[in-house]
Amino acid sequence: MKPKKIDGVEVWKDFEDLAARLGLNVIERAVYSYLLRHTCIEGKLRLHFSLPELARKVRISRGPVRDALHRLAGHGALRLIVRSYSGHLVEVRLPAEVPAARRKAETSRQCRLPAGPNLEELDFLRSRKLRQAIHAREGGKCFYCLRRIPGRSRCLDHVVPRARSGQNSYRNVVSCCAACNWQKRDHSAEVFLRELYRERRLSRKDLSGGLRKLQALAAGKLRPQVFHGEDARSERSGGVLI
Repeated sequence: MKPKKIDGVEVWKDFEDLAARLGLNVIERAVYSYLLRHTCIEGKLRLHFSLPELARKVRISRGPVRDALHRLAGHGALRLIVRSYSGHLVEVRLPAEVPAARRKAETSRQCRLPAGPNLEELDFLRSRKLRQAIHAREGGKCFYCLRRIPGRSRCLDHVVPRARSGQNSYRNVVSCCAACNWQKRDHSAEVFLRELYRERRLSRKDLSGGLRKLQALAAGKLRPQVFHGEDARSERSGGVLI
């Protein structure tokens, strides 16, 4: 397949629009710009690199670069195909192909429908109904260990921890049991799933399914059911147990 011809000016405009819409910080902009330069702009989709190498190229320390990669993946700007100590393999999307950038076109097509909540902008820890929507999406099971949990023992957890700039989006909040919520703490979800596998709390099949769910979650494919007219400003709450 011949690589798609890229209009650099349009890509840059889309990049600036997307960065503003997602609220990307300076480090996230630098990392995404570098990855775009060495993939899509050169007619490639994927790039293999080590974290120290990328940090050296963008002249930023490893920790912030790692956090930027996680947040960009959470927004759907890139997909982490392989992540290991020996190197990372990522698939990078053009700014116009990032799900957040397509919302404007989708809104235009749906303008004749009754106005409803914009899932991408909702804080799913803000009200009881929104928290319940996340629990309902998981079907009463822990997102991590797959154990069925009683309603009063359910917790909400950030896939990308808040300490690493994780947001309260439906793409980053999952329902889990209290044990997993405590044990995972500030670890990444992928690392935690592999830890459960090593502890034999997950089978190899469960681990593969969990990693696929993480990708689907980041891509916005696991959308909770939010009823029309949901008031995301009400019932503000700082807790995660309900």
